[in-house]
Amino acid sequence: MPTTAHATASAFADASASDSALRRFLHGLPGVDAVGLEARAAALGTRSIKTTAKAYAIDLAISMIDLTTLEGADTPGKVRALGAKAVHPDPTDRTTPRTAAVCVYPDMVATAKEAVAGSGVKVASVATAFPAGRAALAVKLADVQDAVSAGADEIDMVIDRGAFLAGKYLKVYEEIRAVREACGERARLKVIFETGELSTYDNIRRASWIGMMAGADFIKTSTGKVGVNATPANTLLMLEAVRDFKQQTGVQIGVKPAGGIRTSKDAVKFLVLVNETAGSDWLDNHWFRFGASSLLNDLLMQRQKLATGRYSGPDYVTVD
Repeated sequence: MPTTAHATASAFADASASDSALRRFLHGLPGVDAVGLEARAAALGTRSIKTTAKAYAIDLAISMIDLTTLEGADTPGKVRALGAKAVHPDPTDRTTPRTAAVCVYPDMVATAKEAVAGSGVKVASVATAFPAGRAALAVKLADVQDAVSAGADEIDMVIDRGAFLAGKYLKVYEEIRAVREACGERARLKVIFETGELSTYDNIRRASWIGMMAGADFIKTSTGKVGVNATPANTLLMLEAVRDFKQQTGVQIGVKPAGGIRTSKDAVKFLVLVNETAGSDWLDNHWFRFGASSLLNDLLMQRQKLATGRYSGPDYVTVD
Protein backbone atom coordinates (compact mmCIF):
# COMPACT_ATOMS: atom_id res chain seq x y z
CA MET A 1 0.00 0.00 0.00
CA PRO A 2 1.50 3.35 -0.97
CA THR A 3 2.62 5.56 1.87
CA THR A 4 2.83 9.32 2.20
CA ALA A 5 5.78 9.03 4.59
CA HIS A 6 8.45 10.18 2.12
CA ALA A 7 6.38 13.13 0.95
CA THR A 8 5.68 14.35 4.46
CA ALA A 9 9.28 13.82 5.57
CA SER A 10 10.49 15.96 2.67
CA ALA A 11 7.98 18.70 3.49
CA PHE A 12 9.26 18.94 7.06
CA ALA A 13 12.94 18.19 6.50
CA ASP A 14 14.08 21.45 8.08
CA ALA A 15 11.77 21.15 11.09
CA SER A 16 12.96 17.59 11.82
CA ALA A 17 16.65 18.23 11.18
CA SER A 18 17.52 18.38 14.88
CA ASP A 19 16.03 18.28 18.34
CA SER A 20 16.20 22.04 18.64
CA ALA A 21 14.61 22.62 15.22
CA LEU A 22 11.76 20.25 16.00
CA ARG A 23 11.23 21.84 19.40
CA ARG A 24 11.06 25.31 17.83
CA PHE A 25 8.50 24.09 15.31
CA LEU A 26 6.29 22.30 17.84
CA HIS A 27 6.40 25.08 20.41
CA GLY A 28 5.64 27.54 17.64
CA LEU A 29 2.26 25.91 16.98
CA PRO A 30 -0.69 28.00 18.21
CA GLY A 31 -1.54 27.38 21.86
CA VAL A 32 -4.78 25.54 22.56
CA ASP A 33 -7.64 27.52 24.12
CA ALA A 34 -8.80 24.77 26.50
CA VAL A 35 -12.02 26.52 27.49
CA GLY A 36 -12.93 27.21 23.89
CA LEU A 37 -12.05 23.68 22.78
CA GLU A 38 -14.18 22.04 25.45
CA ALA A 39 -17.07 24.45 24.85
CA ARG A 40 -17.09 23.71 21.12
CA ALA A 41 -16.93 19.95 21.72
CA ALA A 42 -19.83 20.21 24.18
CA ALA A 43 -21.88 22.37 21.81
CA LEU A 44 -21.41 19.98 18.89
CA GLY A 45 -22.41 17.13 21.20
CA THR A 46 -25.89 18.64 21.59
CA ARG A 47 -26.72 18.27 17.89
CA SER A 48 -29.66 15.94 17.21
CA ILE A 49 -30.35 13.99 14.02
CA LYS A 50 -33.57 12.66 12.50
CA THR A 51 -34.56 9.01 12.08
CA THR A 52 -33.32 8.58 8.50
CA ALA A 53 -30.02 10.27 9.28
CA LYS A 54 -29.75 8.23 12.48
CA ALA A 55 -30.06 4.97 10.54
CA TYR A 56 -27.31 6.15 8.20
CA ALA A 57 -25.11 7.22 11.12
CA ILE A 58 -25.53 3.86 12.88
CA ASP A 59 -24.51 1.92 9.78
CA LEU A 60 -21.60 4.29 9.20
CA ALA A 61 -20.42 3.88 12.79
CA ILE A 62 -20.60 0.07 12.53
CA SER A 63 -18.47 0.21 9.39
CA MET A 64 -15.86 2.31 11.26
CA ILE A 65 -15.28 0.00 14.22
CA ASP A 66 -11.98 -1.75 14.86
CA LEU A 67 -13.39 -4.77 16.73
CA THR A 68 -10.75 -5.45 19.33
CA THR A 69 -9.54 -8.07 21.77
CA LEU A 70 -6.28 -7.29 23.56
CA GLU A 71 -6.19 -9.51 26.62
CA GLY A 72 -3.64 -11.91 28.00
CA ALA A 73 -6.32 -14.60 27.96
CA ASP A 74 -7.03 -14.30 24.23
CA THR A 75 -7.31 -17.68 22.50
CA PRO A 76 -7.56 -18.69 18.84
CA GLY A 77 -11.21 -19.55 19.45
CA LYS A 78 -11.96 -16.09 20.83
CA VAL A 79 -10.22 -14.44 17.89
CA ARG A 80 -12.10 -16.60 15.37
CA ALA A 81 -15.39 -15.67 17.07
CA LEU A 82 -14.41 -12.00 16.92
CA GLY A 83 -13.61 -12.33 13.24
CA ALA A 84 -16.98 -13.95 12.56
CA LYS A 85 -18.72 -11.07 14.34
CA ALA A 86 -16.74 -8.52 12.34
CA VAL A 87 -17.84 -10.12 9.07
CA HIS A 88 -21.49 -10.61 10.12
CA PRO A 89 -22.17 -8.36 13.13
CA ASP A 90 -25.87 -9.33 13.13
CA PRO A 91 -26.32 -12.88 11.75
CA THR A 92 -30.09 -12.31 11.60
CA ASP A 93 -29.70 -9.36 9.21
CA ARG A 94 -27.14 -9.70 6.46
CA THR A 95 -27.67 -6.06 5.42
CA THR A 96 -25.70 -5.03 8.52
CA PRO A 97 -22.35 -3.52 7.45
CA ARG A 98 -19.11 -5.30 8.26
CA THR A 99 -16.76 -3.65 10.73
CA ALA A 100 -13.63 -1.98 9.38
CA ALA A 101 -11.15 -4.29 11.08
CA VAL A 102 -10.36 -6.67 13.87
CA CYS A 103 -7.46 -5.68 16.12
CA VAL A 104 -5.36 -8.29 17.93
CA TYR A 105 -1.89 -8.95 19.32
CA PRO A 106 0.79 -9.97 16.77
CA ASP A 107 0.67 -13.66 17.67
CA MET A 108 -3.04 -13.75 16.76
CA VAL A 109 -2.74 -12.04 13.37
CA ALA A 110 -2.61 -15.25 11.33
CA THR A 111 -5.70 -16.60 13.10
CA ALA A 112 -7.56 -13.34 12.52
CA LYS A 113 -6.58 -13.32 8.83
CA GLU A 114 -8.08 -16.78 8.38
CA ALA A 115 -11.26 -15.74 10.21
CA VAL A 116 -11.97 -12.74 7.95
CA ALA A 117 -10.50 -14.06 4.69
CA GLY A 118 -12.25 -12.75 1.60
CA SER A 119 -14.54 -10.40 3.53
CA GLY A 120 -12.75 -7.09 3.12
CA VAL A 121 -12.37 -6.75 6.90
CA LYS A 122 -8.84 -5.63 7.71
CA VAL A 123 -6.61 -7.15 10.37
CA ALA A 124 -4.89 -4.63 12.64
CA SER A 125 -2.23 -5.51 15.16
CA VAL A 126 -0.92 -3.55 18.12
CA ALA A 127 2.86 -3.45 18.32
CA THR A 128 5.91 -1.65 19.73
CA ALA A 129 5.55 -3.15 23.22
CA PHE A 130 1.88 -2.17 23.52
CA PRO A 131 0.49 -0.65 25.71
CA ALA A 132 3.43 0.84 27.68
CA GLY A 133 5.88 1.16 24.79
CA ARG A 134 8.76 0.53 27.17
CA ALA A 135 11.21 -1.50 25.12
CA ALA A 136 14.33 -1.05 23.01
CA LEU A 137 13.70 0.09 19.45
CA ALA A 138 15.01 -3.21 18.06
CA VAL A 139 12.41 -5.08 20.10
CA LYS A 140 9.65 -2.75 18.93
CA LEU A 141 10.63 -3.16 15.29
CA ALA A 142 10.75 -6.94 15.65
CA ASP A 143 7.22 -6.76 17.08
CA VAL A 144 6.09 -4.83 14.00
CA GLN A 145 7.88 -7.12 11.58
CA ASP A 146 6.29 -10.21 13.16
CA ALA A 147 2.83 -8.72 12.75
CA VAL A 148 3.41 -7.59 9.16
CA SER A 149 4.93 -10.94 8.21
CA ALA A 150 1.86 -12.68 9.61
CA GLY A 151 -0.32 -10.58 7.31
CA ALA A 152 -1.38 -7.53 9.33
CA ASP A 153 -2.97 -4.86 7.15
CA GLU A 154 -2.56 -2.18 9.82
CA ILE A 155 -0.18 -1.56 12.71
CA ASP A 156 -1.22 0.35 15.85
CA MET A 157 1.97 1.57 17.54
CA VAL A 158 2.37 3.46 20.81
CA ILE A 159 4.73 6.38 21.17
CA ASP A 160 7.33 6.60 23.92
CA ARG A 161 5.42 8.93 26.26
CA GLY A 162 8.39 9.14 28.62
CA ALA A 163 10.58 10.50 25.84
CA PHE A 164 7.86 12.91 24.69
CA LEU A 165 7.22 14.29 28.19
CA ALA A 166 10.99 14.70 28.69
CA GLY A 167 11.06 16.90 25.59
CA LYS A 168 12.90 14.34 23.44
CA TYR A 169 10.70 15.06 20.45
CA LEU A 170 13.21 13.96 17.83
CA LYS A 171 13.50 10.53 19.45
CA VAL A 172 9.73 10.11 19.21
CA TYR A 173 9.76 11.32 15.60
CA GLU A 174 12.59 9.01 14.57
CA GLU A 175 10.96 6.02 16.25
CA ILE A 176 7.72 6.60 14.34
CA ARG A 177 9.74 6.92 11.12
CA ALA A 178 11.48 3.62 11.85
CA VAL A 179 8.17 1.86 12.47
CA ARG A 180 6.77 3.41 9.28
CA GLU A 181 9.69 1.88 7.39
CA ALA A 182 9.10 -1.50 9.05
CA CYS A 183 5.48 -1.41 7.88
CA GLY A 184 6.72 -0.97 4.33
CA GLU A 185 4.09 -0.88 1.60
CA ARG A 186 2.01 -3.64 3.21
CA ALA A 187 0.51 -2.02 6.30
CA ARG A 188 -1.00 1.35 7.24
CA LEU A 189 0.32 2.87 10.45
CA LYS A 190 -1.78 4.19 13.33
CA VAL A 191 0.17 6.14 15.95
CA ILE A 192 -1.25 6.04 19.49
CA PHE A 193 -0.46 8.98 21.77
CA GLU A 194 -2.15 7.85 25.00
CA THR A 195 -3.64 11.30 25.38
CA GLY A 196 -4.61 10.67 29.01
CA GLU A 197 -0.90 10.62 29.87
CA LEU A 198 0.11 13.71 27.88
CA SER A 199 -1.43 16.05 30.49
CA THR A 200 -2.20 19.09 28.30
CA TYR A 201 -4.00 19.91 25.09
CA ASP A 202 -0.84 21.63 23.83
CA ASN A 203 0.99 18.33 24.21
CA ILE A 204 -1.74 16.49 22.28
CA ARG A 205 -1.43 19.02 19.45
CA ARG A 206 2.36 18.64 19.40
CA ALA A 207 2.13 14.83 19.43
CA SER A 208 -0.37 14.98 16.58
CA TRP A 209 2.04 16.99 14.46
CA ILE A 210 4.98 14.72 15.28
CA GLY A 211 2.94 11.70 14.20
CA MET A 212 1.75 13.29 10.99
CA MET A 213 5.18 14.67 10.08
CA ALA A 214 6.76 11.25 10.68
CA GLY A 215 4.42 9.44 8.26
CA ALA A 216 1.45 8.20 10.28
CA ASP A 217 -1.58 7.14 8.25
CA PHE A 218 -3.76 7.60 11.35
CA ILE A 219 -3.37 9.36 14.66
CA LYS A 220 -5.09 7.62 17.56
CA THR A 221 -6.03 8.91 21.00
CA SER A 222 -5.37 6.01 23.30
CA THR A 223 -4.78 2.35 24.05
CA GLY A 224 -7.97 1.92 26.06
CA LYS A 225 -5.79 0.69 28.93
CA VAL A 226 -5.69 3.86 31.06
CA GLY A 227 -8.23 5.89 32.98
CA VAL A 228 -8.67 8.72 30.46
CA ASN A 229 -9.09 7.66 26.85
CA ALA A 230 -10.97 9.26 23.94
CA THR A 231 -12.98 12.37 24.78
CA PRO A 232 -14.88 14.72 22.48
CA ALA A 233 -12.38 17.49 23.27
CA ASN A 234 -9.17 15.58 22.58
CA THR A 235 -10.68 14.05 19.43
CA LEU A 236 -11.80 17.50 18.25
CA LEU A 237 -8.25 18.76 18.74
CA MET A 238 -6.84 15.89 16.67
CA LEU A 239 -9.44 16.45 13.95
CA GLU A 240 -8.36 20.11 13.79
CA ALA A 241 -4.77 18.92 13.44
CA VAL A 242 -5.45 16.59 10.49
CA ARG A 243 -7.58 19.29 8.83
CA ASP A 244 -4.78 21.86 9.18
CA PHE A 245 -2.16 19.35 8.06
CA LYS A 246 -4.10 18.58 4.88
CA GLN A 247 -4.54 22.28 4.15
CA GLN A 248 -0.79 22.78 4.53
CA THR A 249 0.51 19.65 2.77
CA GLY A 250 -2.33 18.16 0.73
CA VAL A 251 -1.88 14.90 2.67
CA GLN A 252 -4.92 13.40 4.41
CA ILE A 253 -4.42 11.59 7.74
CA GLY A 254 -7.02 9.50 9.57
CA VAL A 255 -8.17 9.79 13.18
CA LYS A 256 -9.08 7.02 15.61
CA PRO A 257 -10.59 7.76 19.03
CA ALA A 258 -10.30 4.69 21.24
CA GLY A 259 -11.60 3.74 24.66
CA GLY A 260 -14.71 4.90 26.50
CA ILE A 261 -17.08 5.19 23.50
CA ARG A 262 -19.86 2.80 24.43
CA THR A 263 -23.23 3.98 23.09
CA SER A 264 -24.81 4.89 19.77
CA LYS A 265 -25.40 8.38 21.13
CA ASP A 266 -21.66 8.70 21.83
CA ALA A 267 -20.81 7.50 18.31
CA VAL A 268 -23.17 10.01 16.70
CA LYS A 269 -21.56 12.83 18.70
CA PHE A 270 -18.14 11.84 17.37
CA LEU A 271 -19.44 11.65 13.79
CA VAL A 272 -20.81 15.18 14.17
CA LEU A 273 -17.37 16.28 15.37
CA VAL A 274 -15.81 14.75 12.26
CA ASN A 275 -18.25 16.36 9.84
CA GLU A 276 -18.18 19.80 11.45
CA THR A 277 -14.41 19.95 12.00
CA ALA A 278 -12.52 17.97 9.38
CA GLY A 279 -15.36 17.64 6.88
CA SER A 280 -17.20 14.96 4.96
CA ASP A 281 -13.97 13.63 3.40
CA TRP A 282 -13.28 11.96 6.74
CA LEU A 283 -16.73 10.29 7.00
CA ASP A 284 -15.38 7.01 5.70
CA ASN A 285 -13.70 4.11 7.45
CA HIS A 286 -10.54 4.69 5.44
CA TRP A 287 -10.10 7.92 7.42
CA PHE A 288 -12.01 7.52 10.68
CA ARG A 289 -12.26 4.58 13.08
CA PHE A 290 -13.69 3.80 16.49
CA GLY A 291 -11.53 1.69 18.81
CA ALA A 292 -14.49 0.57 20.90
CA SER A 293 -15.66 -3.03 20.73
CA SER A 294 -18.50 -2.75 23.25
CA LEU A 295 -19.94 0.06 21.10
CA LEU A 296 -20.93 -2.46 18.43
CA ASN A 297 -23.45 -4.17 20.70
CA ASP A 298 -25.33 -0.95 21.39
CA LEU A 299 -25.25 0.04 17.71
CA LEU A 300 -26.77 -3.31 16.78
CA MET A 301 -29.54 -2.93 19.39
CA GLN A 302 -30.36 0.56 18.15
CA ARG A 303 -30.31 -0.68 14.55
CA GLN A 304 -32.77 -3.45 15.41
CA LYS A 305 -35.02 -0.94 17.15
CA LEU A 306 -35.13 1.32 14.10
CA ALA A 307 -35.94 -1.65 11.87
CA THR A 308 -38.59 -3.31 14.06
CA GLY A 309 -39.82 -0.59 16.39
CA ARG A 310 -38.90 -2.76 19.33
CA TYR A 311 -35.91 -2.57 21.64
CA SER A 312 -34.45 -6.07 21.64
CA GLY A 313 -32.13 -5.69 24.62
CA PRO A 314 -28.61 -7.01 25.15
CA ASP A 315 -29.61 -10.68 25.19
CA TYR A 316 -30.24 -10.47 21.43
CA VAL A 317 -26.73 -9.57 20.43
CA THR A 318 -23.52 -11.42 21.14
CA VAL A 319 -21.55 -9.94 24.00
CA ASP A 320 -17.77 -9.50 23.62
